[in-house]
Amino acid sequence: MILSGYTIAFDLDGTLVETVGDLHTALNVVLHTEGLPHASLEDVRSFVGNGARDLITRAFAAQACHPDEAELDRLTTAYVASNAADIATHAHAFPGLEDALEKLKAMGATLCVCTNKRTDLSILLLEALGLSHHFVAIVGGDATLNCKPHPDHYLAAIHAAHGDPARSIMVGDSHNDVASARGASAPVVVYAFGYTDTAPELLGADAVFTQFTDLPDLLVRLLKA
Repeated sequence: MILSGYTIAFDLDGTLVETVGDLHTALNVVLHTEGLPHASLEDVRSFVGNGARDLITRAFAAQACHPDEAELDRLTTAYVASNAADIATHAHAFPGLEDALEKLKAMGATLCVCTNKRTDLSILLLEALGLSHHFVAIVGGDATLNCKPHPDHYLAAIHAAHGDPARSIMVGDSHNDVASARGASAPVVVYAFGYTDTAPELLGADAVFTQFTDLPDLLVRLLKA
């Protein structure tokens, strides 16, 4: 099989799944509780990528509020609870994703998830959407000492899938994904419609793709090169 022996790590939010609607809802529950104006959907899209705590930090900073560490703990806990209680009302896989995953597995690839989202929330979301069975490992930002953009997170995901980093590739949507894979000397491709405040073509990936139907052939060409 063409991709036999290769492990492909996927980011979650903005790469596998369009989650911004549910993240937006959970964040605004917290902001409302604190008496602050709601964030816009586009604001949330730009805040996502470094996990729940960073999302809270950025959202509150946009309101000129800077909670201390204890307050951040409380606010993050409230946000996570709100998100967990209503994790997939709006969430959905990106078009063509499941067909692409099935094709990659049929080509011999092993698939895993490498996300800064907490592991328990990641599993909950993927199970709610019927996607978890595609992945042999789901490694969240809480499962490693150094999360993305550090290469340790990428390496932890590949090793959790019993893969060889020298025969692996990252599929993501942001600087964190590119930096984590690059730090592990792995190639990386970026989905053009994910969550990033930098234009996808400027992230430094090996390639940018716009349709999941194109992903299997793109990865084959990239790995051959």
